[in-house]
Amino acid sequence: MGQEISQSEFTHRDFERFGERLRRETAILHDWLRERRFTPVSGIAGFEVEAWLVDRAGQPAPLNQAFLERMADPLVVPELSVFNIELNTPPLTLGGGALRRMHDNLESLWRRCQRVAAELDATVALIGILPTLRDTDLTVEHMSDRERYRAINDQILRRRHGQPMQLAIHGAETLCLSHPDVMLEAATTSFQAHLQVAPDQAAVFFNAALALSAPLVAATANSPLLFGKVLWEETRIRLFEQGVDLPGGASSNNPAYRRVTFGNDYIKASLLELFAENLAHYPPLLPVDLSAEPAERLPHLRLHNGTIWRWNRPLLGFEADGTPHLRIEHRAMPAGPSIPDLIANAALYYGLVHALAQATPSVPATLPFAMSRANFYAAAQDGLRAEIVWLNGRRASLRQLLLEELLPLARRGLRTLEIDAADADEYLGIVAARVDSGRTGSDWQRRFLARHGPDLNELTLAYLERQRSGKPVHEWAD
Repeated sequence: MGQEISQSEFTHRDFERFGERLRRETAILHDWLRERRFTPVSGIAGFEVEAWLVDRAGQPAPLNQAFLERMADPLVVPELSVFNIELNTPPLTLGGGALRRMHDNLESLWRRCQRVAAELDATVALIGILPTLRDTDLTVEHMSDRERYRAINDQILRRRHGQPMQLAIHGAETLCLSHPDVMLEAATTSFQAHLQVAPDQAAVFFNAALALSAPLVAATANSPLLFGKVLWEETRIRLFEQGVDLPGGASSNNPAYRRVTFGNDYIKASLLELFAENLAHYPPLLPVDLSAEPAERLPHLRLHNGTIWRWNRPLLGFEADGTPHLRIEHRAMPAGPSIPDLIANAALYYGLVHALAQATPSVPATLPFAMSRANFYAAAQDGLRAEIVWLNGRRASLRQLLLEELLPLARRGLRTLEIDAADADEYLGIVAARVDSGRTGSDWQRRFLARHGPDLNELTLAYLERQRSGKPVHEWAD
């Protein structure tokens, strides 16, 4: 859930001061965009992968502090729960052998993580929701020891007047329960792809990412189970939205302004629209005094943006010389099932978003936002089987759309980026085989249960064995 802070208790004056600084920094951002202060460099990509620590029986292992101390690598950091960690790889310019280098970097880091986990009699797992996880595992006692997490939990519960989170997911089965804190969010792990974009192209790339969220969720689904119930193809989407359920300010009745959201509309001209929306509709959760940092680093704006979890989120960063840049963070894809699958998913995203961003007419002209949002939730619930409305009113299943239109489009996008043709063929071939067979991570888990029975430990251990093989999920045996 982002950068660490130094305190978790705040006064009314803390909120007032933070709001004043947030308004000033949003105005600075507006000036920078008008003055063209941002770097025009685009096409730099990277990703974060959240993972589970699991014991020999396939149960969540509360070991991240000991693991991180032994790992001692700034690229591996804690997540909300003591069962979770986050892996990061260096950003790369898209082109040439970038996909292969991404694969090698992640594979190398992954193997080091596995060696350290083995020293603790554990393993590291890439899966959207761990099948063996229980509601009783998600307690504040299992929250990672960071002030940020405690503060977010306290502030959300205060805004909810102490009312517990209400979870209701209706899928193949139904799950309804109450949970007293934000730890439900720790049940979800994702693969978050970042893309640096030039300011004058940011709007079209962001709108393309919104429209593509539905097919990407369907093609990458890997979270069908929660607390023993078979729910959505990508249950993680619904779980995260309800697990950190907090309305915005003046528009509290508008679901578009929930802290976890698909959004309110397409971008019309600039990513500034989203930061202005942050200021207008999202009261601060962490009013930390960051005035020791230069205002030109926009520390309060960046911290505030990190407490709003859009499925596609704008990010602000800085080059080594202090020049600001803009990135889009696509957060809808789950972790796993394998390293090759993850790089294939990255190839699909980067190829598609570059191709669709350059298409004419633009996405907003050919697909209403309400339909883009409806497609996203249909994909999360039904995966490749979902019937959606695509550009210009075309109706198709997501499986058909991916095979007939989107995979060729992704190939054109990677060709435009001058990605090595053999790498593009290999990674998009993984996605094509997965989509053609319907054998996503979610499908594999469902089929395993149907064939072997409802033993979630057996399912998890079988999943981990196949993940360690290094084969993509469409090649896994039942």
